[in-house]
Amino acid sequence: MKQLKLVHQIQKSLIVMLLAGILLAYSCQKKPYKQGERLYVNFCANCHMEDGSGLIGNIPPLADSDFFRDNMSLVPCIIRYGLADTIQVNGKDYWQPMTGIAHLTDIEISNIINYINEAWGNDLGFYPPDKVKETLTVCPE
Repeated sequence: MKQLKLVHQIQKSLIVMLLAGILLAYSCQKKPYKQGERLYVNFCANCHMEDGSGLIGNIPPLADSDFFRDNMSLVPCIIRYGLADTIQVNGKDYWQPMTGIAHLTDIEISNIINYINEAWGNDLGFYPPDKVKETLTVCPE
């Protein structure tokens, strides 16, 4: 009798763990960069908009942005230190300066980049925190 109870308890535990694993896997696939999304909303969406469309004529888009895609090695530096140069995004010039967010950690910057890389139809892959850290050591002053 004790063995049967133990078997039932193990089965119940396995079922609960399996369901929890399925729910966790499903939730991670739907929105894999939740912290990056929260950071983006708090620090970036005010100018680049929640949908990444930018502010027409003033702030460049991040959704389907050729500049963002083609200059990934500059993105950590831009997030941390800002940008004062004129840039061209999808054939349009933008000259509005961007203020950096110096207090963000390397991991937070990586999370923002990875959120943008997967949001709004972007499919730009994973940008690891160690790459952010490495990039930040060689940012142009």
